[in-house]
Amino acid sequence: MNSPSRGSGDEADPVLITEAAPSYEEEVATRKRKYMLMMGMRFPCLVLAGVFYHTWWLALLFVVISVPLPWIAVLIANDRPPRKAEEVSRYQREARQLEHREHRVIDG
Repeated sequence: MNSPSRGSGDEADPVLITEAAPSYEEEVATRKRKYMLMMGMRFPCLVLAGVFYHTWWLALLFVVISVPLPWIAVLIANDRPPRKAEEVSRYQREARQLEHREHRVIDG
């Protein structure tokens, strides 16, 4: 007897392990790296604002960039990747007809 996953090629393709979502630990580590990178960009912006204090508009630009960085870093770090919409593989039985001719109706 053939199993439902074997046979003709009209079944859904099997899910490869390479398509599996990353583990929770890997996901948290990636989110921590993103947070640290964003927060690490804030300090150089403030230092550059101090370096360019003679050019007021450039110093102001670096300060303006550094102000929303913590908020953006938290939003990006707390954002989980979207879940994949996977179709559920269900067994579908073929509809078979016992007889292919019309049945007589007996009136009584």
